Amino acid sequence: MDETYWDPELFEVCEPETQTIPFVYNSPHSGRRYSRAFLESSRLDALGIRRSEDHFVDELFASAPDLGAPLLLAHFPRAYVDVNREPYELDPRMFVDAVPPYANSNSIRVSGGLGTIPRIVAENVEIYQRRFPVAEALSRIETIYKPYHACLRKLIARTHARFGFGVLIDCHSMPGNIRIAGTGIRPDFIVGDRYGTSASADLSNAAIALLEDLGFNAVRNKPYAGGFITEHYGRPVKGLHALQIEVNRALYVDEVSLAKRPDFAALAGSLSVFMEGMAEFVAGYTGDSALAAE
Repeated sequence: MDETYWDPELFEVCEPETQTIPFVYNSPHSGRRYSRAFLESSRLDALGIRRSEDHFVDELFASAPDLGAPLLLAHFPRAYVDVNREPYELDPRMFVDAVPPYANSNSIRVSGGLGTIPRIVAENVEIYQRRFPVAEALSRIETIYKPYHACLRKLIARTHARFGFGVLIDCHSMPGNIRIAGTGIRPDFIVGDRYGTSASADLSNAAIALLEDLGFNAVRNKPYAGGFITEHYGRPVKGLHALQIEVNRALYVDEVSLAKRPDFAALAGSLSVFMEGMAEFVAGYTGDSALAAE
């Protein structure tokens, strides 16, 4: 892939020597490079501002290139710009001047403080000391958000052209206190397919079965069915499938210190087995149009 499309300090693609499976893995929220200027603009300390990260998810899925799939990963932090949103979900309360008329300022995510330029980190903690010019937000969208999505689109299009269909796995983590409503069950993984609209049901069921075979508690769509990326890129009728995978952080990280737990490597190993199993499942559709054009 041509690296002139983006600044490798912001994000990168970890490529296999040859792409041999019709998968693209994406880790948009694991970035942990915080600029001095951003930290100085925040009311949070260097640890507090990291509460919105999908901690080390890029490392959990790092074996994807060894299995034959590209892995796109962010270096910029989610707290700075969130690429799992529409491009202009902007909160007018954050800026000293007016947002542009094309901005979506009425979305549920903006209301919750989690728009394209987030107002808060987890636990509803405000990020910024003061309001700032909307031009700064628009600059982040132009220089980070749009190049990131251009790169992701190119990876998906290349995969689709090469194999006739493609599967995007959007990799995330969730807080350890998440419970399934009405049951009290704490899931280890949540597989999101936008309630069947972003991926084949067979693909979702295969993902859950593989995770359960590895000894994990896996559920589908609740409480996370997938965000903008899953919804935007999943087009099963065109042979493009998108799944969101949420990993429970309590499995692998101390959520207070953000230090990796001793069994981090074991979880990464299990996810490598999971990714290999997904590839084998999809290989069963070779020559069969059921998944390629569902």
